[in-house]
Amino acid sequence: MQALILVGGEGTRLRPLTSTMPKPVVPLVDRPFIVYQLQWLRSHGVDKVVLACGFLPDAMNAVLGDGSDLGLELTYLVEPQPLGTGGALKFAEDLLADRFLMLNGDTLTDIDLTAQIAQHVATGAQATLALVPAEDPSAYGLVPLNPDDSVREFLEKPGPDEQLDTNLINAGAYVIEKAILADLAPAGTNVSIERDIFPKLVGHGLYGYKADGYWLDIGTPERYLQGTYDILERTVTTEVGAAITAADGKFVTDSIVSGRVVAPSVVGAGCEIATGAIVGGRAVLGENVRIGEGAVIRNSVLLENVSIGAHSTVTGSVLATGVSIGEHCHIEGGVVLGAGVRVGDHNHIAARARIFPGVQLPEKAIQF
Repeated sequence: MQALILVGGEGTRLRPLTSTMPKPVVPLVDRPFIVYQLQWLRSHGVDKVVLACGFLPDAMNAVLGDGSDLGLELTYLVEPQPLGTGGALKFAEDLLADRFLMLNGDTLTDIDLTAQIAQHVATGAQATLALVPAEDPSAYGLVPLNPDDSVREFLEKPGPDEQLDTNLINAGAYVIEKAILADLAPAGTNVSIERDIFPKLVGHGLYGYKADGYWLDIGTPERYLQGTYDILERTVTTEVGAAITAADGKFVTDSIVSGRVVAPSVVGAGCEIATGAIVGGRAVLGENVRIGEGAVIRNSVLLENVSIGAHSTVTGSVLATGVSIGEHCHIEGGVVLGAGVRVGDHNHIAARARIFPGVQLPEKAIQF
């Protein structure tokens, strides 16, 4: 089976993490985010993947290579300019099989693709959309189904008082017959498959698959952290989560731990956690992170080569590669610090502040 993954976006909602790297290879726990999607695809029989790239494609290739380490054959297709989801599909037409999967590159999920494909075949569908229930349907466009699971219509975001008979939303995972590409605008045209193509297939072979399982769009820092927590706590099924459970919730690799690591946590190779320091729960340290004496790291992600000074705290935040935090600092409340940011002693940064790569803050510069 073959899959096309759309990874052409710049990941603007996830900046400053994506200021220096494409979103698909932003680390999530202990591996690039898109590796979770590739491993999930491989578990459902996919062996060939086309990556429809746009932003920093060489950086993605450098991280993922040809896919052989994952048991896959990866092909990189670089769009000349943003083409939209339908335009990217048409641009990839010559590389696609007669039946293939198409996926948005923003989601962490463990839904049953094998069952979705089986339903697609059984119904003789032209396209089958994975649908998942939303707790707050008013935040999404909805996809009501007929009794035979064919798509009845597409509803824009409903108002708070609107009567609804469904809470199913598009999960961004499709089984598609290549024949539908014949009616698409020529390659190079900016087209949306969701707005310009699927609505025309209503009544003509468009079906919905009501998926069980975990699904999350990790396109924002808040959802990136939630995805991290869900992997650590095995809310979503992943190879990483299984390894963490096997290690009693504390996966520590070749590090010096004089302080304490609290489950669930992952500590990369070469880290040093000083006396009196606490890491966890729900904490991830990349490789070569230094945690000073008495420092506390909770509900946070620190990527490689981060340094935290003595008696500082980091809570509910994300620190990119090479960030340096001085002593007696407090970083909390959804803060995201870009690569190489340096924070002097006695700073207090909160309220979802985002600081872009390379910024240097002197001592006591910010006191929220």
